[in-house]
Amino acid sequence: MFQDEEEEDDGEIMSDINKDSEVRCSSVADVRSEPSNKRVKPVAKSNSLTGVLTPVKTPALKRIGQSISRSISFRTDARPLPPAPLRSRTKASSFPRRRNSQCWSDTVESHDLTAKEIKRQEVIYELTQGERQLIEDLSLVKKVYYEPMLKLDIMTESELGQIFGTLDSLIPLHQDLLTRLERLRGSEKTVGEVGPTLLNWFPCLEAYVTYCCNQVGAKALLDQKKHEKRVEHFLRLCQESSFSRKLDLWNFLDLPRSRLVKYPLLLKEIQKCTPPDHPDEDTLPDALELIQSIVAEVNKKTGEAECQFYRRGLSYLEESQRLPEIQQSRFLYCHGELKNNKGQRLHVFLFELVLVLTRPGEDKDGGEVFHVYRQPLPNALINLEEIPDGEAAGGGTFRGAFTGGNDKVKNCFRVSSRGRAKAHSYSLQANDSFSKQQWITCLRQAIVQSRDRNAHTSQSPLSTHHDPALYHIAELSLSSDTEMADHTCR
Repeated sequence: MFQDEEEEDDGEIMSDINKDSEVRCSSVADVRSEPSNKRVKPVAKSNSLTGVLTPVKTPALKRIGQSISRSISFRTDARPLPPAPLRSRTKASSFPRRRNSQCWSDTVESHDLTAKEIKRQEVIYELTQGERQLIEDLSLVKKVYYEPMLKLDIMTESELGQIFGTLDSLIPLHQDLLTRLERLRGSEKTVGEVGPTLLNWFPCLEAYVTYCCNQVGAKALLDQKKHEKRVEHFLRLCQESSFSRKLDLWNFLDLPRSRLVKYPLLLKEIQKCTPPDHPDEDTLPDALELIQSIVAEVNKKTGEAECQFYRRGLSYLEESQRLPEIQQSRFLYCHGELKNNKGQRLHVFLFELVLVLTRPGEDKDGGEVFHVYRQPLPNALINLEEIPDGEAAGGGTFRGAFTGGNDKVKNCFRVSSRGRAKAHSYSLQANDSFSKQQWITCLRQAIVQSRDRNAHTSQSPLSTHHDPALYHIAELSLSSDTEMADHTCR
């Protein structure tokens, strides 16, 4: 997939890894969720598209970097390394440990621009610098990770192809945008019209469909290979070296996805700082609409790929567990770890149409597999009940399993089926109150949407003589009247 570089460059990189194998930074503040440090002034505080799970269905692009881990907490896997004394080095690294922060104002000696125009130039400069940093990091991944692992037979070419996907094709794509943006800078280092350039280039981002769809399987394979000593040792040496800035391989592989979802934010900031009589006033709205549609399409395809990946990973103990709703589901609302009333850890999947409880395991090749636990529950038939903290669920079993009988039971809820010959009820506990609320929110939405879907496709009197939304919300079984009032007001 990747072309070989000069032999002396490879030798320099591997030498750098070996010399840095014991070099560690003690500052926790250097750890970032993305392998880059800000070089420009923040243009404005805005809600990050890569943050925690929102109170609605989380887009797959968000989950790829967050909830592929086995926890519903959706937090990044990046962690600081243990502090250790710094060693002196005989040769400087080819890649800087930190990047110098710089904003557009630092690049010009004087100007007579208004505050609003200065802000506009800063955002455009941030866009340009972000492209440059992304290119540097993707090139680093190619030279430091892919090529050495291939030459040292740490992984096979097929395995590396699955993990790195089409990353190599993204480098020239972003180099093209960087070249176009740099050409726009005038003699006074200001950019006039940027809208047409972006409008013309954004269709290139459709290449992200292939890359992002591959990330679900790539992350699973990478996690599996980390159990091999040679792989773990090589990745650890790279992470401890200065060029990695204490970030692991997955942080780098996840960079393109993070960059993609930032384009709409940057465009909104540019648009906000663009005066009404500016030439960009006509093209920026079209560019924003285009990038939003591309991000939505990538997100849709990635969600479908994620859903298919986990569907294939399900192992059924009984044929009765193979509900048609599982194969009919097109996306996942969320998934993660919960405990049942016996204290057993389960991995729970909330698909578009069905809730599936599983026990994680491994197949004969060491890959992850999810054994379906008990009977899956179609979302349209679920009754949801929030269990107040301190209240025992299903007798003393729940309390004893989670607290040893001493403390109050917390962060619990119950799901049960209705309208079937045999009822099923599961009491579940989340890791914390935040995770519980995310599950409750996603379950409510999944139930309402599934019942609404059934109401529109069926010929029952309820779907023609009553308001479907009100009927479905009223069917939710909740223990708190206040919560019901809050839910129905949404």
